[in-house]
Amino acid sequence: MEAGDGVVCRRSHKRKMCEDESSRFPLNELNQDLLERVLSWLPTSAFFRLNSVCKRWKSVADSATFRLACSQVPIRDPWFFMVDSQPHPSNPPVVFDSTEGNWKKLNHSPLLQLNHESCKDFIPVAASGGLICFHRAADGEFIVNNPVTASCRRLNPSSRSPQTPIRAISMMSKAETFKLVLVSGELPNLTFKVYNSTTDEWGDDIVLTRKADRSTEAETSDDCTQYFLSKCGNVVSTDIQRSPSKQYSSILTLRDGEEILYFLSSSGRVVACNLTRRFFFEYPRLLPVFCEYSIDLVESGGQMYVVLLSEFLETASLRVWTWDDGIQSWRQIAAMPPSMSHKLYGKKADINCTGTGKEMLVCMNSGELSSYVMCNLAANEWVELPECNEKGREFACALSFEPRIEASTWGRM
Repeated sequence: MEAGDGVVCRRSHKRKMCEDESSRFPLNELNQDLLERVLSWLPTSAFFRLNSVCKRWKSVADSATFRLACSQVPIRDPWFFMVDSQPHPSNPPVVFDSTEGNWKKLNHSPLLQLNHESCKDFIPVAASGGLICFHRAADGEFIVNNPVTASCRRLNPSSRSPQTPIRAISMMSKAETFKLVLVSGELPNLTFKVYNSTTDEWGDDIVLTRKADRSTEAETSDDCTQYFLSKCGNVVSTDIQRSPSKQYSSILTLRDGEEILYFLSSSGRVVACNLTRRFFFEYPRLLPVFCEYSIDLVESGGQMYVVLLSEFLETASLRVWTWDDGIQSWRQIAAMPPSMSHKLYGKKADINCTGTGKEMLVCMNSGELSSYVMCNLAANEWVELPECNEKGREFACALSFEPRIEASTWGRM
């Protein structure tokens, strides 16, 4: 009992000291500048609750200097903007918060307003920093949106010819500016153009020339659709079929001071466009054309990776590859554990991936399956996400973004 009493006394004394310390430095006595700096380090989801705490905290949420303090936080854990496999106008957007490990509705978002007559048929196609870009294929229009603050901006229309198909759409944001990159045309005749948020204008079309590469000299040009007989004797086309939001999927990286955009050709080849030096080349295939597989690209830590789902000897494997310049070949850097990948066997699942930092989200979908897995590429750790609370909703793909309330859709003018 004496030892027990001693423990109680120490705990009581510790609790009293904590109470004394908290009363000595209450948040309410901080000046406005310090209070804004403290609150700026809270998770972004707390931003929605600032208005309901007190009048002073509500004034912080509406303050321009608070947004400046938020911009000085170096990095935010990503949110993943989920795209429905069968979108419906009444469904609010859903994101997965990697900080809290849960799903959130964006009931406040003006994305709900994109369903009215003047803004319908827009689909999310690219994301960077705290912004998401939406595109309407019918007229080639673009809208840039901050999903956290609900701010939107319709871009000036591009002068691109509607007869020229878009092959890739990518986005890059930095500080208070962003740019959008379009790659158009049919291989080997590719062009690109850039939208600059600072000037609110599109640049001219720039021709990309094909660069001969030793790794692809032995390969014939096979960008036309390939056909083969499946195990059941049916004729199958290898032409890549993607969800609407992923048909323009690409990644944009900065390597040795050069901007390089990667996208998948219709036959599944990885195409690299060096926007700085204005040329493109194609990487060798990972698998022969007669193999059935699903493939996607992902960027993580400034590096391009290829995610490949394939079947062999009555099992399925999902592996992540990177191109090794030293050996001029693909090198595997991660693989889903067989206990997880085997359930994909025979399901004819389509994979769609997005990444940021060291994390990668893989959406796996088929008529029999809908699953979402997070992978830490550095540690090769795979975790299946919890089911979304929204019953009946299945997500075909996702776009990763940093939830930043200070991200501007207008740029610096």
